[in-house]
Amino acid sequence: MEHGQAATLRGLEILRGLGCDVRILQMEGAKDPDEYVIKYGTGRFNLLVDNAISLVDFKVKVLKNKFDLENTNDKIKFLQEIAKILFIVDSQIELEIHIDKISKDYSISKEAIYSEINKIKYNNSENTKENEVKVKPRVIKKESNIDETTKRKENLVIYVLLNYDKESVEKIRNNLVEDDFKIEINKKILNKIYELIDNKKSLLNILDYFEDEDIINSLTSLMADDYEITDINKCIEDIVNSYNKDRLINRRNEILQLIDNDKLTKDEKATLVVELKNVIDELAEIK
Repeated sequence: MEHGQAATLRGLEILRGLGCDVRILQMEGAKDPDEYVIKYGTGRFNLLVDNAISLVDFKVKVLKNKFDLENTNDKIKFLQEIAKILFIVDSQIELEIHIDKISKDYSISKEAIYSEINKIKYNNSENTKENEVKVKPRVIKKESNIDETTKRKENLVIYVLLNYDKESVEKIRNNLVEDDFKIEINKKILNKIYELIDNKKSLLNILDYFEDEDIINSLTSLMADDYEITDINKCIEDIVNSYNKDRLINRRNEILQLIDNDKLTKDEKATLVVELKNVIDELAEIK
């Protein structure tokens, strides 16, 4: 039975690839439509036709029977297999509809599904790049004087923007601008993400918007990483606080340098002292 089902799925995939709108008729109590109509009537058969499901829905339904969704490890494997099914869906609208339905039916967050799809895309891209490197070696430019903490933080911001919901994206965007980043590649990525958001375009195919191999490799690497996010709201709060703290520290240092300038008037120095106090107070409030 499983071999027959696999062969049927392969045939349906071929039809879908040819542009057919493939729907699956779920019929019980008869071996074919003729027998079903004879036993239950045309009205009930037409109802089956109206409720026919898409190929993606059918594959997910078949997949569900292979896993115990009450078991954490099985549910993770189920999610990974779902991502493989959804990865080949070309239409963005169709993809979003399927993700929304699967999220509701199986209590899996949409962000988690998008994240798994992205991992497949970026891993595929990484494999392609590795093959290209074997043919034609290239030198990757490295940023100098950038510490690992800064790299990790900027990569985390990009990861969240690409994998979480609009509310999360807006929280970051309202608090971070391109100049907050220190790594030039990440500045370009952040700028492109904001541009795509403004134009209401999907971020799922972000790699398609870049030709620079360093940027593509950087994106591929950061998206394949595991940032161990357990609470997205806390994660975003920490990100925003971190960048606010950096800005305040930079301004505090600027003021301290300015105050030493002998050319400043008393009033100008007094104004700077007041600002310095406010900056120090704001720094103390950041957790």
